[in-house]
Amino acid sequence: MKGMDRKKETKKKPAKTKKEKRDEKNVKKATRGFTPT
Repeated sequence: MKGMDRKKETKKKPAKTKKEKRDEKNVKKATRGFTPT
């Protein structure tokens, strides 16, 4: 049931746009090279 609730939530307001997802990937790539402080 929790999975269903989550789906409803994302339909109400998309948690992430395609652009945000792409940015997140870039951030992950960047942070891989540096040690997080």
